[in-house]
Amino acid sequence: MENSKFDNKHFFIKQQLPHNFLAEQMILSGLLISSDAVELTIQTLPIEAFYFKNHQEIYKAIIFLYQNKISIDILTLVTFLQDNGLLKQIGGIKVLIELMSQIPNLAYINEYLGLIKEKFLRRCLIKIGYETINAAYTTNCPLEQILIEYESKIFNLTTDNQSTKLFSSSELLNTIFLDLKEKSLNPKLLGLPSGFYALDSLTQGFQKSDLIILAGRPAMGKTALSLNIILNSMKQSKLPILFFSLEMSKEQIIYRLLSMETYINQIRLKNGTLSQSDWIKVTQVMKILSKLPLFIDDNANLTIDEIRSKIKTILFEQKQIGLVVIDYLQLMQISRNSPENRAQELSQITRLLKTIAREFNIPIIALSQLSRNVENRVDKKPILSDLRESGSIEQDADLVLMLYRNQIINNRDTDSVKRIDSETLELILAKHRNGPTGTVKLQFDSKRMRFSSFNI
Repeated sequence: MENSKFDNKHFFIKQQLPHNFLAEQMILSGLLISSDAVELTIQTLPIEAFYFKNHQEIYKAIIFLYQNKISIDILTLVTFLQDNGLLKQIGGIKVLIELMSQIPNLAYINEYLGLIKEKFLRRCLIKIGYETINAAYTTNCPLEQILIEYESKIFNLTTDNQSTKLFSSSELLNTIFLDLKEKSLNPKLLGLPSGFYALDSLTQGFQKSDLIILAGRPAMGKTALSLNIILNSMKQSKLPILFFSLEMSKEQIIYRLLSMETYINQIRLKNGTLSQSDWIKVTQVMKILSKLPLFIDDNANLTIDEIRSKIKTILFEQKQIGLVVIDYLQLMQISRNSPENRAQELSQITRLLKTIAREFNIPIIALSQLSRNVENRVDKKPILSDLRESGSIEQDADLVLMLYRNQIINNRDTDSVKRIDSETLELILAKHRNGPTGTVKLQFDSKRMRFSSFNI
């Protein structure tokens, strides 16, 4: 029987690759006696999961019979193989007789499938390893591209790819029914909480696969609000959050978080002018923050491929991600060699971010600047057309939130603005693909960069 080997430029694997001959026989034998086993196996194993070529051909024939609603037994299988000139290729009738002599215990079919899949993944891992070695020898291949491709291949090995699976309406309705039943028995927020009741009541939390745009003019508090949402979400959900900061350093982010949680003015924190009671607060808050699953990337030249790669890395390490936040959209680029047309590039970026949100089934919040047009109007409250540089932001987003601070927009006396300790601002829900729009009022402590729900 022919087995699987592969030949690379610099390496040739002489020994047999990992496989389990008996498990493959047991599965193929089970497919000839149980239609349930056929359906389960097709959903679990690709053809390449079988190590031996003749087993692959037998499996392909069984899949064909199943898909064409032909009963599967030794007679129909032999007939199909003979009619297509494959019987001799798989080793003749004796191979099928040997299969039929096996008596598999179908109660253990999941274990058999697990054995085959594990050997298949090991073979894939070996192949990826040698491909990466060969690529590393090729000096004209950029190292960054090699690493990205390697991470992508490894990640794909650890996840079940459902992107090509088609679902019937009966399957979908059954899933929805079970989902509705669970929600009725255990009512809770559908998505990831923001920590602000009025916002969560409108959005039902940030939903998986959604692209959320948080927009505003400079100094509106976009970064501060996103950090408040991050802290609130982590405390309630305990899920890891990935924060990409293209404008501020990771140290500046941590200082902000400390100020928000200790209620100590940022300036005093940065100067180190702390009282004994302040030190006690800082120590306590540091212990709490150190246990939260927050991951910060402050690469100022971030590309879409790097975002995808780092999401995969965190998913591989943490198994799940609750939220991804990007600060901010206009500083991003598709690649190191970005096109000259910035509006066109930004359109591609928002589409790719939406694709990433769907690919990994996670919500992504992208902060965005608003154009100066808002300042030239009598009514300075932002609207969707104020989204800067590209109309595709509005098109691709599932949720658009816009910050409006009346004191900043309409008050030109900067000294008086700086003296404001606390103010009420508006968070305008300008677009909501799957729900209502509206306006949420929040209280903002500008010295500590802390948001809280508005008290009427």
